[in-house]
Amino acid sequence: MEDIAIRVADVSKIYKLYNKPSDRLKESLKLTRRKCYQEHYALNHINMEIRRGETVGIIGTNGSGKSTILKIITGVLNQTSGEVQVNGRISALLELGAGFNGEYTGIENVYLNGTMIGFSREEIDERLQSILEFADIGDFINQPVKTYSSGMFVRLAFAVAINIDPEILIVDEALSVGDVFFQAKCYHKFEEFKKMGKTIVFVSHDLGSVNKYCDRVILLEKGNKRAEGEPKEMIDLYKKIMVNQDAPDDREASDGTDHMDSDERTDSSENRLWKDRMVENPNCSVYGSGEADIIDYCILDETGRITNILNKGDTFTIKMKVRFNQDVRDPIMAYTIRDKQGTEITGTNTMYEDVDLGTVRKGEIKVVSFTQKLDLKGGEYLLCLGCTGFVNGAFDVYSRLYEVCVLQCISSKNIVGVYDMNSTVKVR
Repeated sequence: MEDIAIRVADVSKIYKLYNKPSDRLKESLKLTRRKCYQEHYALNHINMEIRRGETVGIIGTNGSGKSTILKIITGVLNQTSGEVQVNGRISALLELGAGFNGEYTGIENVYLNGTMIGFSREEIDERLQSILEFADIGDFINQPVKTYSSGMFVRLAFAVAINIDPEILIVDEALSVGDVFFQAKCYHKFEEFKKMGKTIVFVSHDLGSVNKYCDRVILLEKGNKRAEGEPKEMIDLYKKIMVNQDAPDDREASDGTDHMDSDERTDSSENRLWKDRMVENPNCSVYGSGEADIIDYCILDETGRITNILNKGDTFTIKMKVRFNQDVRDPIMAYTIRDKQGTEITGTNTMYEDVDLGTVRKGEIKVVSFTQKLDLKGGEYLLCLGCTGFVNGAFDVYSRLYEVCVLQCISSKNIVGVYDMNSTVKVR
């Protein structure tokens, strides 16, 4: 069909996993008839069609096969079985530095990449100024690319990829390296491409960008195509998969209802901790004097489902369960949200909110819920939880979970800084 840019038909990619190197040698030399390996399906009978002019996102957890399918589409990898058809000149930005020679200067790599794509030197000459202006790396263009920072590297690679007039642009997580201004310039280019009727295939963990720019989203899971559809629908399903909650009736830390005001008990039919359904930080720092322990926690979206991924503007709840190991007078429950650099962005506690817990007796368990609207800039943040107090006038930390999990905010609106003022704008 003329309106199909990319067709993937029953494509599988199988890797042979050997227990030890000698097994690989035995098989290659035909020294044994037994099967010396296990088959791993990086892709398992994938079918998809991408129409001309579409911007299609491919999302999934690590190991789902996102990068593998893009490499097969672009010819970097060969599939084990199935067929791939590409109708149109394709430009791909798959991995930082793919196709670049570290010993060559930036200029030399521009010509090298252009030649590999199929352009003559004269055609590259015509596009060179646009490439240099977009990359904006100054005199470094005449230096070997092995001397470049990662940011300069991706600027040049992206500038080459989008200025050679492709009909199909494929991008795999490359923008996570550039600074915010360069990313904004790239997304403006995306919008220009969309208006020009170009086809874009976009793999990213930035779900806000996927939601904003993609017409359709394909969700992969463990090498299988799980679903495809509208961005919001697929992101919601991805959120459930992230915390193993993709069963249709698997609800949060409540008593089986959908209401956040009745979530004081776990679901007795599952007997699972709330945090078991969260994506936890394996390197979380846990410390405290021991008068109390934070034994469970979770983040709830506005439907009452446990998740690490929230939509900007939604109401959400941070919930923690604390067991007291001795009598404690006026304990303070707290949470803090930090950025990835460790800067405290926001937070609160029961003392600031004028909630007095009084004296809590040994053996008691308290559950506290902080409910608020999410008005942060889209991105990833880290959640810290604490139970503290004052003993003889001195501050004491009874239990603290430092950077216990990621809180990801999905937003399609850019702002300055990290907090949205939700301005109303009028022009007369």
